[in-house]
Amino acid sequence: MAQETPPDTGGRSGPPRGPRRDGPPGAGGPGGRYGGPPGLRRPRRKVCTFCVDKAQRIDYKDVGRIRRYISDRGKIDPRRKSGTCAKHQRMLTTALKRARLMAMLPYTADHVRAMMSPQARAMAGGPPPPKPERPPYRPAGEFRPAGGPPRPAPTPPPAPAAPSEPTGSG
Repeated sequence: MAQETPPDTGGRSGPPRGPRRDGPPGAGGPGGRYGGPPGLRRPRRKVCTFCVDKAQRIDYKDVGRIRRYISDRGKIDPRRKSGTCAKHQRMLTTALKRARLMAMLPYTADHVRAMMSPQARAMAGGPPPPKPERPPYRPAGEFRPAGGPPRPAPTPPPAPAAPSEPTGSG
């Protein structure tokens, strides 16, 4: 009788295992196309909405459309987030900058401007900081140090006596 030889298991015992996962990427297997862990997929690539609409130009006056490509902090979204192609991303950036220049879109978000100090807001082109209150007017001669008791008003020097009738000599 012919004796059956077990398949070569490489010195280990137990049931045979599936295909090896340390092969080249894209070799298949339960990990998917990229050889990663099972169930982990790459997200679907975004399509440029301007290419779908066959847009030749992006108009800076179309604020409702280009506002979607600005983050909540007022920054221009990158291509990897918005899904636009390189050509339309360049046109979109130009349109957004023109709309900002024409004051159709803000340079920064409202909540970012609220956190700025008054001096920084003035440097950024906002309203100037409020001026501090001026102390009340005090005439010169009534100096009172802060926190001390008020001094009595200085007495004016006595006026010189009027000369009496001139005596004539002579």
